[in-house]
Amino acid sequence: MAQEDVLATQVLPVDTRRLGTLQAVPVPGDVLDDFTVKINEATEDGKSVQSAAEQLRTSDIPVAFPTETVYGLGADATRSTAVRGIYKAKKRPVDNPLIVHFASLRQLRALLNGQKHSDKDLADDPSGPSDPIPNIYKPLIEKYWPGPLTILLNNPANSPLAPEVTAGLSTFGARMPRHPLALALIKLADVPVAAPSANASTKPSPTAAEHVAYDLDGRLETILDGGPCDVGVESTVVDGLSQPPLILRPGGISIEQLRSCPGWENVQVGYKNAAETGSQPRAPGMKYRHYSPKATVVLFEAMKPPPANAELREYLGPTKRLGVVGTKCWALEPNHDQQKIQRLAGSSTLDEPSERQPQGPSGFEGLFRSLEKIQPLGQKLQIHECNHGGLDYKVYDIFIGPDPASVARGVFAALRELDRQDVDTILVEGIDDSRGDTAAAVMNRLRKAAEIKIAS
Repeated sequence: MAQEDVLATQVLPVDTRRLGTLQAVPVPGDVLDDFTVKINEATEDGKSVQSAAEQLRTSDIPVAFPTETVYGLGADATRSTAVRGIYKAKKRPVDNPLIVHFASLRQLRALLNGQKHSDKDLADDPSGPSDPIPNIYKPLIEKYWPGPLTILLNNPANSPLAPEVTAGLSTFGARMPRHPLALALIKLADVPVAAPSANASTKPSPTAAEHVAYDLDGRLETILDGGPCDVGVESTVVDGLSQPPLILRPGGISIEQLRSCPGWENVQVGYKNAAETGSQPRAPGMKYRHYSPKATVVLFEAMKPPPANAELREYLGPTKRLGVVGTKCWALEPNHDQQKIQRLAGSSTLDEPSERQPQGPSGFEGLFRSLEKIQPLGQKLQIHECNHGGLDYKVYDIFIGPDPASVARGVFAALRELDRQDVDTILVEGIDDSRGDTAAAVMNRLRKAAEIKIAS
């Protein structure tokens, strides 16, 4: 990158409790409520979000911000110069479409009616016969928005979306993030926000502001630091325009959750675990290899025994450093002569608990009533000095399990941390992807990241 293109990147900490007041507002007759935001201008937190919203409206340089899934890299989805800024910062292939983020159904309906802003009057009955939102999606919106779910919609003929958003497709993905900072930012900007994950293309998705800074320092001006992400994998992408409906990308909403909604009882899997080539992707994450650190990733499928010491030597390179990501069954015994990576006695992937289902009210009311500090990631790096056959080497071990939700929150951060330690190879203990869609989403990402896959 030329010297004049290097930007001064600021990481701005934002405590959502000090933003101001976010209040849910009922919308009679609609499937989702709305909300208002009043920023506390006396706090640096409020000022930072207001400044970032102004950048979204006017600048061609994208803004990084947290969502409940991963950090996003946002730009005004209606301005081509702004959207091209995303592709430039990420070095992302231009045929990979972008998901558009909204803060209300009013804002989404405005776009589907050909309007850029949501301040124009809409029909008195927003969910009536003239509603541009297809009925097939309304049960999902009612139950899972705001949340980690992206719906595929037809791009209207008079669409204000920049053509770079859809990458030439006749459809686009729409999502409403379940994070108060993201919602406040989009509401204040009053523009639909195109936002892929805020990482350099092909690198692991960022679940903390420091991950964004590591990849994109000098390419952005603003990173809003709202703490670590709670879900840790991207949104589920669904296509309700086809029959039967399809899951185009697994993520934070499971197939069981989708099938509990009217019209989605027969939803099918429409994605592959390997990167698809030779065709234009219908949704983000379908075509290109993603989520890959610099080190070689070796994925051991669930129930596959860990490698013996002699095998470990084969994965060593110039640094003589080996990374290990443990989930449920692996434990390090650095002084063991034959098997430094042990399988815990009695361990099994078959006794994993079922996935946690959302509790309490849905919509903005449910979100604002349940606001709490996001729990820190349950992982700690340990470094072991090892020797085998006279060869000295180090093993860098991170345990992120044992349940699928913990693995989802920690897996990208673990890959990034081991990359920072300059390991030659990262060995990853896989999880049973038949135990729910959080597990399936994690394994989908890991299979795309892995250069070597060892089946059970």
